[in-house]
Amino acid sequence: MFDESLPRPSGRGALLAELGKEDLDLYSVEELNERIEGLQAEVERCRAKLAGKEARMSAADALFSFKGAQ
Repeated sequence: MFDESLPRPSGRGALLAELGKEDLDLYSVEELNERIEGLQAEVERCRAKLAGKEARMSAADALFSFKGAQ
């Protein structure tokens, strides 16, 4: 999807910002469907990471709340 010979955008979220600027008129219906599948997979990856972080935060909050109650 990305031309490896071009310099990569730097910074968090830079690739996402670049992705949002891409001209979708150049894609066929099949390519757009493939793009959607790839983006949905990335959303699921982000959701899984978020769930893990939230679970760790809840566990830490519960631990510190318990220690404060003693």
